[in-house]
Amino acid sequence: MTDTVGKLEEEALKRKERLRNLKRKQEASSAEAEQPAEAIPKPVFRNYRPESEEIQESALEEVQPTDVEREISSQLELMRAPIVIEEIDIANLAPRKPDWDLKRDVSKKLEKLERRTQKAIAELIRDRLKAGQEDIMQAVNVAAVVASREGDEED
Repeated sequence: MTDTVGKLEEEALKRKERLRNLKRKQEASSAEAEQPAEAIPKPVFRNYRPESEEIQESALEEVQPTDVEREISSQLELMRAPIVIEEIDIANLAPRKPDWDLKRDVSKKLEKLERRTQKAIAELIRDRLKAGQEDIMQAVNVAAVVASREGDEED
């Protein structure tokens, strides 16, 4: 029972705090509305010439158009000159194989698996040597053959 009363009191305090915050926001917004007209931005006249001298100060100067013909003629002359490509990298022109991204993503996992495979092969060789099933030369030959097969598969 005391827990529920404590919870109700906490919720009541939270509601009171929210109401206080809401009142502060309303007071701040009403204070902004009461500010003088100086806070309102002045208009800038680009294409309109006001008749009133009071607002002619905010009108912009009339801009004269530039000579576009010179700029266009210089660009046309540049386009007439042949474009020389000095070096073409064939690797950039040739499309990549469709599975290049898969190989890139899987390469880290394959490295881990290769290390584990090498450890497992070494452990098997040690076990066979301990059991006396094969002599040392045959075990080394088996490991060399397995390693060469893995090397061939990667290429």
